[in-house]
Amino acid sequence: MRILLVEDDPTVRGFVTKGLAETGHLIEQADNGKDGLFLAVSEKFDVIILDRMLPGGIDGLRILETLRAQSNATPVLILSALADVDDRVAGLKAGGDDYLTKPFAFSELLARVDALGRRSRNEATPQTRLEVGNLEMDLLSRAVKREGQKIDLQPREFRLLEFLMRHAGQVVTRTMLLEGVWDYHFDPQTNVIDVHVSRLRQKVDKPFEHPMIHTVRNAGYMLRAD
Repeated sequence: MRILLVEDDPTVRGFVTKGLAETGHLIEQADNGKDGLFLAVSEKFDVIILDRMLPGGIDGLRILETLRAQSNATPVLILSALADVDDRVAGLKAGGDDYLTKPFAFSELLARVDALGRRSRNEATPQTRLEVGNLEMDLLSRAVKREGQKIDLQPREFRLLEFLMRHAGQVVTRTMLLEGVWDYHFDPQTNVIDVHVSRLRQKVDKPFEHPMIHTVRNAGYMLRAD
């Protein structure tokens, strides 16, 4: 993908640019709000990674609001040291598609960027079916089957499984699940995720020979077919 990175911290900018380039992405950079806004409105990108606090008289939210006012729907990942719920909500309300707080793990940033890129590509042809190995999910009928056997899920379990399937083969952190499935409503230290993952395993894994939902120690969870 072609990605625009607007970040004034040279260490963070170098770290992100190097990592994204090594995974095959093409990166354009800006270290201030003025140059970032010019690039964002004048060129086409698949994803924009945008710091909130920028020099140059134009901050990240202003860049974002300008893009959305021009009906520019390029997916934007906000990258910020402002970690309060109110700050994240403000970023999302301004038109951000995702919000990642500093410090962050590059693997999580990459997973979020890839997810935004996939979402953008799929908007023209909305996805109605997910498949990972022998696990199938119909998003229209909200039916789930594994090896042809129907699995009955509660609404929150369905959303949790959908999120895991959309990120199949990737580490999904607790923060990603709280944001993507619970909409920030719970404290990150809550055990609500562990409880729901445990219930999901009872239905998706326990009746079958091979487990699909795996715990990645000190990182999160991963759903994979093998």
